[in-house]
Amino acid sequence: MAPLSGITILDLTHVLAGPFCATILADLGAHVIKVERPSTGDDTRAFPPFTNGESAYFAALNAGKRSIALDLKAEADRQIFEALLARADVLLENYRPGVMERLGYGWQDLQSRLPRLIYGAVSGFGHSGPEAGKPAYDMVVQARGGVMSITGEEGGPPVRVGASLGDIVAGMYLAQGVLAALYDRSRTGLGAKIDISMLDCQLAIQEHSIAITTATGIPPGRTGARHPTITPFSTYRAADGFFVIAAGNDALFARLCAALGHPGWATDPRFASNAARCEHVALLKRLIEAVTLGAPCAEWIATLDAAGVPTGRVQDMAEVLRDPQLLARNMVVPVAARPGGPAFTAAGNPIKMSTLPDLRQRGPAPALDADRAAILGWLSGPPEGAS
Repeated sequence: MAPLSGITILDLTHVLAGPFCATILADLGAHVIKVERPSTGDDTRAFPPFTNGESAYFAALNAGKRSIALDLKAEADRQIFEALLARADVLLENYRPGVMERLGYGWQDLQSRLPRLIYGAVSGFGHSGPEAGKPAYDMVVQARGGVMSITGEEGGPPVRVGASLGDIVAGMYLAQGVLAALYDRSRTGLGAKIDISMLDCQLAIQEHSIAITTATGIPPGRTGARHPTITPFSTYRAADGFFVIAAGNDALFARLCAALGHPGWATDPRFASNAARCEHVALLKRLIEAVTLGAPCAEWIATLDAAGVPTGRVQDMAEVLRDPQLLARNMVVPVAARPGGPAFTAAGNPIKMSTLPDLRQRGPAPALDADRAAILGWLSGPPEGAS
């Protein structure tokens, strides 16, 4: 049995942060019921790219879940939702603070009558503080949280991280909170509210920026791909493209120098310590690239791998999806097609557990309201055996 077998997640979330959390929980065995708006459903159903009219974005985030469309302002649908709440272990929502309260389903409304229910909420700024009610998207919290201030080339404008880090990290923290609440409930019998702010999460992941700013009083700026406090730790040019070198200590730097045919660099006073290398970072990069431009990436990666120096090619997503290491770990998996529907591809489950069978295919992404009959049938059955 998967770790979360028998746990039912009532998922009212949409777009990314909440659905990403629900996918993590589904991968661990939870039964996820996606509650969507009638007619339109999750916003991402309209996000490109499309295959046969269906969103690949939606499919990758919602494969294997069940869908029911409910209007929480309509009495008949509220009755169905009430029945679902009575069977659920976890409620997830990512509305702006106050929306669930106006519907009568806020934490205070539910806590007294459903004491075992775990309530997980993710929003731009959280459920407290002077800006709790403000809307936010990924770019807003990347900007407010400082991530954009350190992303981009030195001297250039701030840049959003290519992946939706604001949403994804918040979804991860929400999943952690849900798992902690489930464990706590096993001891106390009581649920809990988890309040995740996307902005909070952006600060929580910036270990070196906080340290640099508080220790020196000077916030770090943009350094491109280079690590701000470790050298050499950046991208380097080869004859046919870019690859990375991450020599995180003096011993690795000495191995790198020998592999590049310049062992003397390791004892050069300008490069003999990490502090010295950081001071002379531009010079060291020029010296390294004067060597690496003479051969293709594959040759340098083979050479550095043999020397035990951490390295890797900068791959585009087409190359990533063919990467033999990722394929060996079932990290590129098909999304099964519904009858008459298109097939998609998604990431596998990165959580590898000895007690959890590895995911080799995701179930189909649900059509809007497609599982209404099955969900209503499940509600009419005994509480045990959620599937």
